[in-house]
Amino acid sequence: MTPIIAITMGDAAGVGPEVIVKALMHREVYERCRPLVIGDARRIGQAAEIVQAKLTIHPLSGERLSDARFTPGVINCIDLALIPEDLPWGKISPIAGDAAYRYLKVAARLAMNGSIQAICTAPLNKEALHAGGHFFPGHTELLASLTGAGEVSMMLSTPKLRVVHVTTHIGLIDAIEKIDAALVERTIIRAHAALERAGIKNPRIGVCGINPHAGENGLFGRGEEGEKIVPAVEACRRKGWDVKGPLPADTLFFLAQRGDFDMVVAMYHDQGHGPVKVLGLESGVNITLGLPVIRTSVDHGTAFDIAGTGHADERSLLEAINQAIQLATVGIQAG
Repeated sequence: MTPIIAITMGDAAGVGPEVIVKALMHREVYERCRPLVIGDARRIGQAAEIVQAKLTIHPLSGERLSDARFTPGVINCIDLALIPEDLPWGKISPIAGDAAYRYLKVAARLAMNGSIQAICTAPLNKEALHAGGHFFPGHTELLASLTGAGEVSMMLSTPKLRVVHVTTHIGLIDAIEKIDAALVERTIIRAHAALERAGIKNPRIGVCGINPHAGENGLFGRGEEGEKIVPAVEACRRKGWDVKGPLPADTLFFLAQRGDFDMVVAMYHDQGHGPVKVLGLESGVNITLGLPVIRTSVDHGTAFDIAGTGHADERSLLEAINQAIQLATVGIQAG
């Protein structure tokens, strides 16, 4: 049986409802999974009108998945009914921020009890999330809290490049201070495990330096590479793994997208995000490593500037659903 993939609506004032509707207009999605939206049925209906989609919105009361109709042309939605009919598109709203949290809370509960096989998240807005009373840097940290996970890592995946981050949503100075050899080693271990689960034998992992030219043997920086990265790389190599670094980030990303590495370990947010987004937002997927559930996401934000216009591109969500299906299918087969 195909996996049930829960798609959380994210921030109702952003492009989430539109990209969900556009993605579920693709018949092939239903051939490979049973998509289930967790959000607001009325808002999904408004998005369907905006993009002129001839779809039936099928609200589900409570969490009774037995009432769902998983067939093309029907969007099944666990309807939390939290969004006012007149909520404006493209504006910060504490109501939408709180709702985004509540959608994810339901998804986490369903995933933890085995009712669904994966979570795929449409974007939330961090400012709205905070305004709604939920003080998390983003989806990754929020899901870790909801599932009781320990340390997790953000991985960005495109057809040409995979990147896992040692640090994410903190300032650069704080990131450099936080990085230590143990954290780098744990991140490499999570990356290695994820690649093996994806069927890649003997994965090749490249590890970025922190400073320009990976410190140039101590010429740049304050010895961070030797103190914070080299011990981690050496520890992983002693396991017999193919891990190289620290390497200059600019060179490493070129080599990785060329196919010389299966994964890049980036030290901080922009070091990893920049190259992925240059390759194209429409193909990028965010995957959280270290959770007890499968979670993928679009690699773009709420795009308030175009929300409600019908111009949002659904390709990143389609790829995120595809990645969730692949990971969930592996999990089903393993079980």
